[in-house]
Amino acid sequence: MTSATQTKIRPLGDRVVVKVVKQEMTSGGIVLPDTAQEKPQLGEVIAVGTGRLMDNGNRAKMEVEAGNKVLFAKYAGTEIKLDGEEYLVISEKDILGVVTE
Repeated sequence: MTSATQTKIRPLGDRVVVKVVKQEMTSGGIVLPDTAQEKPQLGEVIAVGTGRLMDNGNRAKMEVEAGNKVLFAKYAGTEIKLDGEEYLVISEKDILGVVTE
């Protein structure tokens, strides 16, 4: 598991930093070039913010934590590159679910 200090990113509010899991091979074993691949929707949570600030001044508890594998909306968030690694900073509301094994 990677921590936020290793990625040098500390998300604010209800933002989540996700390392995208890229699938370069189909279930049948065919390797796909980058141009033929769909936009990934699966990733691992690297860091989470402190939570959304509610109208009463309290913070809403985040439902995900570092280490969770999550599904997110196809075109959600902002892609960033840091130290040669690609990350996605998304709002917690764009996370569709947590993948359990």
